Amino acid sequence: MGDDSEWLKLPVDQKCEHKLWKARLNGYEESLKIFQKIRDEKSPEWSKFLGLIKKFVTDSNAVVQLKGLEAALVYVENAHVAGKTTGEVVSGVVSKVFNQPKAKAKELGIEICLMYIEIEKGETVQEELLKGLDNKNPKIIVACIETLRKALSEFGSKIILLKPIIKVLPKLFESRDKGVRDEAKLIAVEIYRWIRDVLRPPLQNINSVQLKELEEEWVKLPTGAPKPTRFLRSQQELQAKLEQQQSAGGDAEGGGDDGDEVPQIDAYELLEAVEILSKLPKDFYDKIEAKKWQERKEALEAVEVLVKNPKLEAGDYADLVKALKKVVGKDTNVMLVALAAKCLTGLAVGLRKKFGQYAGHVVPTILEKFKEKKPQVVQALQEAIDAIFLTTTLQNISEDVLAVMDNKNPTIKQQTSLFIARSFRHCTASTLPKSLLKPFCAGLLKHINDSAPEVRDAAFEALGTALKVVGEKAVNPFLVDVDKLKLDRIKECSEKVELVHGKKAGLAAEKKEFKPVPGRTASSGAAGDKDTKDISVPKPGPLKKAPATKAGGPPKKGKPSAPGGAGSAGNKSKKGLETKEIVEPELSIEVCEEKASAVLPATCIQLLDSSNWKERLACMEEFQKAVELMDRTEMPCQALVRMLAKKPGWKETNFQVMQMKLHIVALIAQKGNFSKTSAQIVLDGLVDKIGDVKCGNNAKEAMTAIAEACMLPWTAEQVMSMAFSQKNPKNQSETLNWLSNAIKEFGFSGLNVKAFISNVKTALAATNPAVRTSAITLLGVMYLYVGPSLRMFFEDEKPALLSQIDAEFEKMQGQSPPAPTRGISKHSTSGTDEGEDGDEPDDGGNDVVDLLPRTEISDKITSELVSKIGDKNWKIRKEGLDEVAGIINEAKFIQPNIGELPAALKGRLNDSNKILVQQTLTILQQLAVAMGPNIKQHVKNLGIPIITVLGDSKNNVRAAALATVNAWAEQTGMKEWLEGEDLSEELKRENPFLRQELLGWLAEKLPTLRSTPTDLILCVPHLYSCLEDRNGDVRKKAQDALPFFMMHLGYEKMAKATGKLKPTSKDQVLAMLEKAKANMPAKPAAPAKATSKPMGGSAPAKFQPASAPVEDSVSSTVELKPDPKKAKALGVSSKAKSAQGKKVPSKTSLKEDEDKSGPIFIVVPNGKEQRIKDEKGLKVLKWNFTTPRDEYIEQLKTQMSSCVAKWLQDEMFHSDFQHHNKALAVMVDHLESEKEGVIGCLDLILKWLTLRFFDTNTSVLMKALEYLKLLFTLLSEEEYHLTENEASSFIPYLILKVGEPKDVIRKDVRAILNRMCLVYPASKMFPFIMEGTKSKNSKQRAECLEELGCLVESYGMNVCQPTPGKALKEIAIHIGDRDNTVRNAALNTIVTVYNVHGDQVFKLIGTLSEKDMSMLEERIKRSAKRPSAAPIKQIEEKPQRTQSISSNANMLRKGPAEDMSSKLNQARSMSGHPEAAQMVRREFQLDLDEIENDNGTVQCEMPELVQHKLDDIFEPVLIPEPKIRAVSPHFDDMHSNTASTINFIISQVASGDINTSIQALTQIDEVLRQEDKAEAMSGHIDQFLIATFMQLRLIYNTHMADEKLEKDEIIKLYSCIIGNMISLFQIESLAREASTGVLKDLMHGLITLMLDSRIEDLEEGQQVIRSVNLLVVKVLEKSDQTNILSALLVLLQDSLLATASSPKFSELVMKCLWRMVRLLPDTINSINLDRILLDIHIFMKVFPKEKLKQCKSEFPIRTLKTLLHTLCKLKGPKILDHLTMIDNKNESELEAHLCRMMKHSMDQSGSKSDKETEKGASRIDEKSSKAKVNDFLAEIFKKIGSKENTKEGLAELYEYKKKYSDADIEPFLKNSSQFFQSYVERGLRVIEMEREGKGRIPSSTGISSQVEVTCVPAPTSTVSSIANTNGEEVGPSVYLERLKILRQRCGLDNTKQEDRPPLTSLLSKPAVPTVASSTDMLHSKLSQLRESREQHQHSDLDSNQSHSSGTMTTSSSSTANIDDLKKRLERIKSSRK
Repeated sequence: MGDDSEWLKLPVDQKCEHKLWKARLNGYEESLKIFQKIRDEKSPEWSKFLGLIKKFVTDSNAVVQLKGLEAALVYVENAHVAGKTTGEVVSGVVSKVFNQPKAKAKELGIEICLMYIEIEKGETVQEELLKGLDNKNPKIIVACIETLRKALSEFGSKIILLKPIIKVLPKLFESRDKGVRDEAKLIAVEIYRWIRDVLRPPLQNINSVQLKELEEEWVKLPTGAPKPTRFLRSQQELQAKLEQQQSAGGDAEGGGDDGDEVPQIDAYELLEAVEILSKLPKDFYDKIEAKKWQERKEALEAVEVLVKNPKLEAGDYADLVKALKKVVGKDTNVMLVALAAKCLTGLAVGLRKKFGQYAGHVVPTILEKFKEKKPQVVQALQEAIDAIFLTTTLQNISEDVLAVMDNKNPTIKQQTSLFIARSFRHCTASTLPKSLLKPFCAGLLKHINDSAPEVRDAAFEALGTALKVVGEKAVNPFLVDVDKLKLDRIKECSEKVELVHGKKAGLAAEKKEFKPVPGRTASSGAAGDKDTKDISVPKPGPLKKAPATKAGGPPKKGKPSAPGGAGSAGNKSKKGLETKEIVEPELSIEVCEEKASAVLPATCIQLLDSSNWKERLACMEEFQKAVELMDRTEMPCQALVRMLAKKPGWKETNFQVMQMKLHIVALIAQKGNFSKTSAQIVLDGLVDKIGDVKCGNNAKEAMTAIAEACMLPWTAEQVMSMAFSQKNPKNQSETLNWLSNAIKEFGFSGLNVKAFISNVKTALAATNPAVRTSAITLLGVMYLYVGPSLRMFFEDEKPALLSQIDAEFEKMQGQSPPAPTRGISKHSTSGTDEGEDGDEPDDGGNDVVDLLPRTEISDKITSELVSKIGDKNWKIRKEGLDEVAGIINEAKFIQPNIGELPAALKGRLNDSNKILVQQTLTILQQLAVAMGPNIKQHVKNLGIPIITVLGDSKNNVRAAALATVNAWAEQTGMKEWLEGEDLSEELKRENPFLRQELLGWLAEKLPTLRSTPTDLILCVPHLYSCLEDRNGDVRKKAQDALPFFMMHLGYEKMAKATGKLKPTSKDQVLAMLEKAKANMPAKPAAPAKATSKPMGGSAPAKFQPASAPVEDSVSSTVELKPDPKKAKALGVSSKAKSAQGKKVPSKTSLKEDEDKSGPIFIVVPNGKEQRIKDEKGLKVLKWNFTTPRDEYIEQLKTQMSSCVAKWLQDEMFHSDFQHHNKALAVMVDHLESEKEGVIGCLDLILKWLTLRFFDTNTSVLMKALEYLKLLFTLLSEEEYHLTENEASSFIPYLILKVGEPKDVIRKDVRAILNRMCLVYPASKMFPFIMEGTKSKNSKQRAECLEELGCLVESYGMNVCQPTPGKALKEIAIHIGDRDNTVRNAALNTIVTVYNVHGDQVFKLIGTLSEKDMSMLEERIKRSAKRPSAAPIKQIEEKPQRTQSISSNANMLRKGPAEDMSSKLNQARSMSGHPEAAQMVRREFQLDLDEIENDNGTVQCEMPELVQHKLDDIFEPVLIPEPKIRAVSPHFDDMHSNTASTINFIISQVASGDINTSIQALTQIDEVLRQEDKAEAMSGHIDQFLIATFMQLRLIYNTHMADEKLEKDEIIKLYSCIIGNMISLFQIESLAREASTGVLKDLMHGLITLMLDSRIEDLEEGQQVIRSVNLLVVKVLEKSDQTNILSALLVLLQDSLLATASSPKFSELVMKCLWRMVRLLPDTINSINLDRILLDIHIFMKVFPKEKLKQCKSEFPIRTLKTLLHTLCKLKGPKILDHLTMIDNKNESELEAHLCRMMKHSMDQSGSKSDKETEKGASRIDEKSSKAKVNDFLAEIFKKIGSKENTKEGLAELYEYKKKYSDADIEPFLKNSSQFFQSYVERGLRVIEMEREGKGRIPSSTGISSQVEVTCVPAPTSTVSSIANTNGEEVGPSVYLERLKILRQRCGLDNTKQEDRPPLTSLLSKPAVPTVASSTDMLHSKLSQLRESREQHQHSDLDSNQSHSSGTMTTSSSSTANIDDLKKRLERIKSSRK
């Protein structure tokens, strides 16, 4: 019971996790009570249980689980945070609840799932349930299906996605478990309830019995549309409304909802696509061309079978479509025509939208083929064209259809009209705009007057359908001329029509296929045809919109008028559509007089031609009165104007009468039904008078009135032709002026641009300047409407004229055309006016483009031209392309039909000749401009291939392709590009160029779009793969594009798309998505209202959307054309950042206005690093200017936006200086409290302060300097170290202020410079100040010189950069300055140097003029100071201060980890200025290298060494404006500055101080772990490894023995070292750099460590040893295999020689060798066998077989044999060719051994057949012996016979006999004299004795003589790891032998014994004769460094003592880089001169 009471005391959440079930049960019960009590869904209580809910549902105890489920259900229902638990809880329910036997548990589980769906987590729930369907337990599957079914039944198909469920249904029906099958049946019935017949195709393959059962169930279902019964939280209000409506008896809302729901699933979507192109018969294309129709039929039948698949995979169907089209168009066998048409139908149905690109080619052919009479052919063609129509838009095929309508064949006319009718049925008011309706109506109106009744009927049906689709209002203007009978017929047809979409798109999804109902015949009459068509061609899926217009309503082309109206639709004076008055007949003069006399007073008519002007005037007055009183219907306009034109008519001489007459014309035109007939009577006269000074205005008024009555387009055309047919220039210019105004008043609709242009060209050529000016003004007005394309017509004008036109266009740019005030017919109702008016501007642009006269060029694209373009010879191809360019140029604007040209050009886009590719791209650019928006239809077949060219490897080709794509996109908009899979297919290609260009393009275009097609989601998977592309640029572009994809698709969709990625990739991508979510721009706002949107001016239109994401969207609507530069500076260059910047502050801006209490500087992690990186990568402007330009200020503003409080930023960038003062005051206040923030934004703060230096206001400057003083004090307290970037963007501008006229300011600046030396090395300040001495401002020069003097005085000569000599020479120049203060300052500075440095100064300053020199000497005398001790003290104090900041605080306050990387970065950024700091840096490095050797005992000396120069190691100086200088002799280009930094850190690795060493190791580890930085270590690997094993030796010998030291410290150091090594040896490229000698020492160190018993006793010792084990394996695997093998062999040899060495050591070395042997099969090809065999040869010489056998262990000999055996096995006989490096092969025991092995292995070999096996041994013998034996022995005997070589010959013979004991030399001796034979035998015996005896002669030499490497002068040098081996029996000849080899390798002459290179150099590669044992290398380097340091310290440039050539030679034997040495030698020589 005690236990019980224990858990009762626990809090609820702990009870819930208790191991006792009772405790948990109690916990769940209490939780349930708590949950029921909490009223607030957002209560923090809920969050406590977040992690426990999964445990509630997955409890292992069934009873407890039930209670847990109840509690979980309440939690999910009420908790605001419950959504976060969806995934884990539902997966728990599926796996642990659905398999429970208790029904209650299952019910609760289902309820929980449904509740999650209710709280908007449907997608996650469905995902988990679908996963559950893959479970092996049928119970779980059944429960999952049941849950899905209930969810669907309750929530409806809008919430539960049906597609994934339907995909798994067939699998469920095949389940072995009956329960699963039954449940599947139930869910299939439920799905059918929602989507009806769409479900049939996916289930057509299930078991027929099951299908039958389903059919029976389906029939029973009620027919009404189902409604959801349960709603999401967000829909609950809707539910309440619905209930109210139902109680009131209506359910409109519900119905409305279904309408949206039904078309959600489309059967097509549920099908798998089938790939058919590869399945076409191989000979298809031959057969289809065959002469026999049977063969052609076979080919077509094969295709027909394939295209029956309901969904086809996208591909290149161009050839197939071409072949089918040819059959349809040309084949004489009608049966085949029908068959080909069926194939086309199948293709169109299966491909849907993807077939759209071929539609344009096929439609004209099919329409023309309707001339066939046979019903089955006609039907097949109808089916084909209907299916094809659904794959494209009416807009795209309109040109082709209209062209066929004029055909003479009545059947073609009839079928075309019927097709149009059927097509219209698929349209809606928005997809059938006026611009499209107008040409169709014009064509159909001709057909309703056709002689053939079937043509008339079809036309009536088509017009009726149009009427039904768009309504009478839109169609009536086109039916003005139709008589009432016909009009009624059209209306009657209209009533019968049933649209595919009904009034909604609701029914579309119910129809399941495109296929028309068979059995319909051509003669079925219009109505019958229409009805069948209704059922037969439904539209699956959502309706397609033709991209014709953006406007919602139809565009306005001249205002429509009522049937009786005077205004007619503007129609470019085409016949057939004019208003009723147009047909007014011309009346005779008599009739006119009669009509006029009926309405005018008699006197009036009599006085018309009176000779007295007064009477005529009176007559006119009466005439006017009569007209004013007349009623419109009674006014005989034609009669009246004829009366006015009656003699004297327009020749009236009295201006008063004439003015009156013109006024009356205007009145008649305004008040009467004025026809064009009447207009023609008066217009001539009006034009004649328009130039008249007195009557001109009246004439213009009259013309305007006529234009209003007869429409401007017609009037303008008449007036222009009349004006230019006469010669009066005044009339011409005034006509043009009138037209300019008229266009502004009436708008541009319907004007015939082409006619105008020819007249304008005439006017431009006129001699009268007034005419030319008027013409240019008119062009300006036209430009407003037409846009830049207008200029194309005038490109061939004279340059002078063209520049005037351009100037006029420039004036108009950015203006929007005025809204029309006239031309809106007064008879149409005002409602119509408004409705139309709103729509017009949106479409104005399109209208105008339509108006441009376009030339038909298809006839010029001949087959010859096409074949030329495809010719094999590139020159002919080029000719073809030139012709095409010529054709397009000539035509200017072209029609969209360009014949076979697209295919031909497409072929050239992948031409092997890049010049032609570029030419093709240029042509395609021309084509886009020439074709205008109609280029849309070519996007798929020509546009997408242009995108492919973006993947070209040549930069210029890519640039051309991008320009072309942009030109196209400008014409087509983006929709066409983004629709379909084409774009995603391009992105899928793994071409880095293509990917980065395409993503860049999308990132530019997407932000400007308001909406995108859904197909954009197809690009997302490829976008994700780009995010992880190997190419950095691709990754970057993908990241840039991410926010814009998200802007259109939303975060949810994007995150969901990561589902298919690998887990690691998914995490990375999701992290990027989160980041992008923060940077996601808002969608561009809808364009501003009518007036502000330019109608045709594409220049302004282009900029508008682009500006929205960059600047605040408010400005984008107001400011039509922002400065593109400005936009760029603001952030297009770094979009993400700017967007983020905008976003962060904007959220809180309201709050901040009241409350400014928050931090002013926001710490952005890695913000500064990123900015430095951007500046380095030239992504942003470098902060370098003479005066700050706007783009710098904007850039700084953008960068600050993310890390400076918004309100402060507003103050900082305010135009008023007082705000700057406020900002500075705030910054001073926050300085102490926000240190982190200030340091994080330091670069930006300093940049902002540099801007203040350019302000003229003194108070701001003073305040800024005050702040700087405080700032640098703070930084020095914080021990912060200025980065190079901060220094270079600030110091030069601060130095400018040192020359200020005001004393106070100068003083402050000097004080700041002084403080800066505490945070930035004085030696780096020096060059900046030196740069300041070059200023034109004398005050600045003087102050800078003084500052230089102070620096030298404080810090000694080492600050002088690049060298003291150079610096002083520059300072000395100023002694001759014009300005006295400058002269004094220069003299004082040099005197200061003299005080520090003595007479040396005179050498350093070089030659001065006598005058200057005398001044200097005089000044020095006056100063009368001997070199004093004072400065030296200072030198000691100050640098120690700086050093303590920099070295002990580890360079940067932030600690070692960041420090290394930032150091390296800085060092890299500095590489542009290597001359700076070179000399000091070299010395500096030397001192540090010295430290390596001091085993920690010299810590006290370290500050002395480092003293002067530590700073210079860190970063070299970067001068903002680099000047080219003579390179100093000290300039050592072998060492970039990164190198010096690394050298410095590596030198610290071997430090005696454990902490220093650990810090250095940490920094290096940081570098090694970052892939992009690791390569900085390249070239330093040996150096680093040497330092490391020196540290290992130091620990082994010193630290481990030190009692005082904490062993934990040692373990820490070991783990650092091992960790570093492992990092290093994981990077193969670096690991391979380790040389043999270094590897040998490293392995020695590691194995020693493994055997160190002291380590094993430590607590973590075992762990260390395990790590070392792992490291050794890494070293063996990753190092250069030759080097490591060689190193191990030498190490083994040494360990066996050394008496002190433990046998365990040798054993471990051999284990390593065995591992290497195991690796050999994989690495054999990368090994330099010659070197390895040389090493083995040396080994065998040192240890002959007998000696090895004497070893205690047999392992060494076995190891050697195994190694050789493996090499023989892998290489075979070829191994004998690898003995090239062994000098006397014949004496080598190795060669004999190898030959034996070869022989043995050939005997053993069982791989050959028996016979071959028998011969094997003899054959190899023949090869290796007999073939060579004779020559070999002959050679030897020849030597013995010669005087000089006799001994050598005998030795060779002895070796040979020893090797081949069975060799027969008898034949050679037989022929010789007896004396010679005995001589030979005696010689052999002597040699034998000598050799046998050698082994026994005791030798005391050992190899100790070689161990101490004498090139190291320091006596303290540690003995190399080749341990001393006194007393081992080894003959000296062995060493002489080695030495001989060694000498040859190194190319040395006879040197003294002690100059011998050490043993290990034998192992070096032949090419680099310098790899000594690494320790030797280190020592020799140290000695050299020490000497060079001494030389520099004394600065005694004359002394020769410190360098002798000896030192140099020795160092050359130990430094790996000879070039490096040469450079050093150069330096030393030059320094001596």
